[in-house]
Amino acid sequence: MGDDSLPAAPRERIPRVRAELAKVILGKDLILDRLLVALLADAHVLMEDVPGVGKTTLAKALARTFAGEFRRLQFTPDLLPTDVLGSSVYDPRDGSFTFKPGPVFANVLLADEINRASPRTQSSLLEAMSERQASIEGVTRALPKPFLVLATQNPIELHGTYPLPEAQLDRFGMRLEIGYPAHDQAVDMLYAQADHHPIDDVEPVLDEAALLALQRATRAVRVDRRVGGYVVDLVEATRGHATVKLGASPRASLALFRCAQAHAYLDQRAYVLPEDVKGIAVEVLAHRLMLDPKARYGGVRKEDLVREILGVVPVPV
Repeated sequence: MGDDSLPAAPRERIPRVRAELAKVILGKDLILDRLLVALLADAHVLMEDVPGVGKTTLAKALARTFAGEFRRLQFTPDLLPTDVLGSSVYDPRDGSFTFKPGPVFANVLLADEINRASPRTQSSLLEAMSERQASIEGVTRALPKPFLVLATQNPIELHGTYPLPEAQLDRFGMRLEIGYPAHDQAVDMLYAQADHHPIDDVEPVLDEAALLALQRATRAVRVDRRVGGYVVDLVEATRGHATVKLGASPRASLALFRCAQAHAYLDQRAYVLPEDVKGIAVEVLAHRLMLDPKARYGGVRKEDLVREILGVVPVPV
């Protein structure tokens, strides 16, 4: 591991993205860093927290920093898969059918309150999130590049909601909790929105080519095989834990690997350290675990379980 120069890419734009996001979310530096990690790692993000803490606002702000096509879709119980993917529309003038793309055909899709839609509609995103394509009416269509899903859900208002199945949770690279602002930041927020919403001031910083270049540069960050082994050790440790009914998948290993590369890239390094893996392991792994009933109803938090594993699994030197 040396001080190799980073791959050429528009890295100088990353602090500008962060500055734009900081206009709308005050005092949440760690959350902003995690969002940037997900953006560079080409990882979908699930933002889960109580109502009113800025989940949708932050997702919209991130989309605004990116000059690609942005679509917002409010998930409701009556939403159908065709409302997400699109469908063919009949033209009575000549009797032909024309495909009308749905909101998923965008660079950034904000899936607001995703757990309010039926499982059938939720599952319409599975192929799009995993393979960046959508199969509609027997035809497979490629999605634009880059493609990022930002989903929000409230863990408190559970009436009329459908919990995301494990297969869908596994396709989110990271799960974030914003939390309430500190007192001073809460006061600052009141005055920041005195005459208009700060999101109106957010300006685009990246375009499709710039973001794709950043993602390619991120994947060029070197990962020593010992560090790769550490990633797998952590994931395997979740499967063998006494209170875990379903541990993290190989997809989780890849997500942790990619996000560790992004963490190192943000730190201006061309190689990954074990600290990069540890720094984002909770956000990458916790939401993928299924606890046994005794642990789940006993108040065990998945995040604490991952932290426990981090303290037990040997770190490569």
